[in-house]
Amino acid sequence: MSLVFEKRKSVSRTAIVVVPIVSFMASLLLTGALLAIFGADPMATYASMAKGAFGSWRAFTETLVKAIPLMLTGLGVALAFKLRFWNIGAEGQLTLASIAATWVALYWNWLPGPLVLPVLVLVGCAAGALWAGVPALLKTRLNVDETLVTLMLNYVALLLAEFLYYGPWRDPKGFGFPGTMVFPKEAWFPRIAGRAHIGLYFAIAVALILWFVLNRTRWGFELKVIGNSPKAARYQGIAVERNIMLAILLSGAICGLAGVGEVAGISRRLQQGMALGYGFTAIIVAWMAQLNPLAVPFVALLMGALLVGGDQVQMTMGLPSSIGTLMQGMILFPMLAGSLFTEYRIKRIGAQAVRESETGAA
Repeated sequence: MSLVFEKRKSVSRTAIVVVPIVSFMASLLLTGALLAIFGADPMATYASMAKGAFGSWRAFTETLVKAIPLMLTGLGVALAFKLRFWNIGAEGQLTLASIAATWVALYWNWLPGPLVLPVLVLVGCAAGALWAGVPALLKTRLNVDETLVTLMLNYVALLLAEFLYYGPWRDPKGFGFPGTMVFPKEAWFPRIAGRAHIGLYFAIAVALILWFVLNRTRWGFELKVIGNSPKAARYQGIAVERNIMLAILLSGAICGLAGVGEVAGISRRLQQGMALGYGFTAIIVAWMAQLNPLAVPFVALLMGALLVGGDQVQMTMGLPSSIGTLMQGMILFPMLAGSLFTEYRIKRIGAQAVRESETGAA
């Protein structure tokens, strides 16, 4: 007798809901075990994290501050993953968009005041789309693996940002600190509560629009076919390369909107410490949401709570703030294992069938 993985003909709706929940519970158990090994009380730690993330209105707004870029980058990554295009470059797309938004805010002085913010958003999204378009073009024209290209472009964008805020764009009145001048008020995102800004509304709108496009339009159907089987898509007359380019440009634009929100809504300048790994955490957000745009905002809120809660346990319990990041990583491994069993089932094959398959292979 032998055990083999057999692809399921259809994915269970129950599994789509249960797998993320079980993955999160497993991450709590694994992280709790590590905390206990190092002498910390897991229950007290989790209670402190929950209080730090949701214990007051101010705490909740700070959780939103972390969740907004995770929502947008998670949506962008989820769209790319639908096509089996492994966009690991959301961090770079976010960063380049923040550079472009800074350029508009500080150096496009000829724009009328009411146009500054709309143009800033459009230029930032265009920069994110451009940065995603490079690996998409290489993939569709030369069949270059997108994983490595998107990953490497992250560091190009990050180093470019460092060059600018340490060099030609550094604020001459900033006492030597790395960062640009503060944006004019016309280039600020309005805030809705605490430091949380209107990027939250953008994220919710993008989630609703993406869900509608993917589930209620012809283009969404074509993207799903391409993601399942590019060969079948070509057989049906779908323009695979063109659709991939359009979808990845949109993915980069959505990730770019997250970068615009960070500089126009939070720091209101380009400065050191802006890139906090949101683009990489977005991968976990997308997988936990099962690539469902409507689930992404809720998962992003959870991930934001882990980050804010990690800071809380550092202050109140003397534990490293990286506990939140550790939990995010702990979620990913059960999530990947769960996804395997969502798409495949274990099947037993008798000894006779094994011998016949071996004979046929020979």
